[in-house]
Amino acid sequence: MNQQHITQAIANESLMNQALTAGQNLNIETVLAKAALGKGLTLTEAAALLHINTEQQREALFSTAKKVKQKIYGPRIVLFAPLYLANYCVNSCAYCGYSVNNKAMPRVKLTMEQIKAETLALLKMGHKRIALEVGEDPINVPINYIIEAIKTIYSVNYNGHNLRRINVNIAATGVEEYKLLKEADIGTYILFQESYHQSTYEAMHKGPKGNFAYHTAAMHRAMTAGLDDVGLGVLYGLYDYKYETLAMLNHSNILEQDFGAGAHTISVPRLKAAKGMDLSNFPYLVNDDDFLKLIAVIRLAVPYTGLILSTRETEELRRKALQLGISQMSAASSTDVGGYSGVRERDTSQFTTSDDRTLNEVVAGLCNEGYLPSFCTACYRRERTGQSFMNMAKSGEIEKFCTSNALMTFKEYEKSFSNGLVNDNYYEKIIDTIKEEKIKEVTKKALTKIDEGEKDIYI
Repeated sequence: MNQQHITQAIANESLMNQALTAGQNLNIETVLAKAALGKGLTLTEAAALLHINTEQQREALFSTAKKVKQKIYGPRIVLFAPLYLANYCVNSCAYCGYSVNNKAMPRVKLTMEQIKAETLALLKMGHKRIALEVGEDPINVPINYIIEAIKTIYSVNYNGHNLRRINVNIAATGVEEYKLLKEADIGTYILFQESYHQSTYEAMHKGPKGNFAYHTAAMHRAMTAGLDDVGLGVLYGLYDYKYETLAMLNHSNILEQDFGAGAHTISVPRLKAAKGMDLSNFPYLVNDDDFLKLIAVIRLAVPYTGLILSTRETEELRRKALQLGISQMSAASSTDVGGYSGVRERDTSQFTTSDDRTLNEVVAGLCNEGYLPSFCTACYRRERTGQSFMNMAKSGEIEKFCTSNALMTFKEYEKSFSNGLVNDNYYEKIIDTIKEEKIKEVTKKALTKIDEGEKDIYI
């Protein structure tokens, strides 16, 4: 595996610029007609949609994205929370509150007992899946600490409830370290590229993270180590959003070409205010209209990839983004180290959040809008991951599991943490959408068992 060749293929500036130029010559109606089939788009076709700038074309784009999202995902919205363990960091990143040069940031690293307390607090809310977050510091936050933390989190039980899947967002590392994460039974390995534009990336990052080639090739190392579900993302606001979106799609395409599966998830964080940084220094900030447009384009370009939105965004914007393509979102998030159990003494947040609703408020809002809140982790535990998952998703076979498993996890949440949130008609309407009679019956029996107190049923 030649790191330089991988990086050159992924972050190919000439390829992105050619696609952006060629995309201006494509017919938008033709591209949207292809997109409506739910089979994905080429880079040039995605570029054409990113260039949309009239209200009529925008409405057509959004209408197509809504239809494709509904066809593939139905009403399901997966919920999770980030869990910050430590904010020590050896990098100086221009946009991040964790920057080593930010002397106003108190540095915190949770003990295993404090991690248990954080996990318990999340379980008491009703969460079942988390994204583990740490800064990059091999001395204060070594890989062994992270592995021990993962084991600790999985060990915590609250009235029969436990966190069933830990996705991990840690700095780019080596194959041997990724093998340790695989052995620790993580879900998706997440690493944001931040920017695929090399000169921008290198200007924004000082320290180990400033090694553009090492960072860009990280997912190849992770998948070589056996982590077949990986999550990509860029930080929108560092460089031109059209370029970044195409490069991220290209990255996913190359992973699929080399490993049989592209990105399992794509995250779309927008640059937000943080301690020690000034947003006025960033000329590429993305406005709401362009942000919603790029979400719709990504959904059409990679229809079977989970799209993740965090609580960086407001409740109103998140509601709009859900319609256009977002299939997973964080809820009741804290970006403070120790923020759930209250062990922190001072503000240690990485960035500001905008949607401060409780998990129950988020769940209730989703139900009222016709969605099915899901805490499902079944695919990870049934080994429906990587190429296997993508093959099942593209053939439509995965659908026979998804609605049923989502409904079971929602029923468990409602019974244990929000009894009476919905009536029986809510369940009946969703069960009626399940096509296979056998799965319908399995689902009905499982819901009865959950009513009787059984937990963690999945197919």
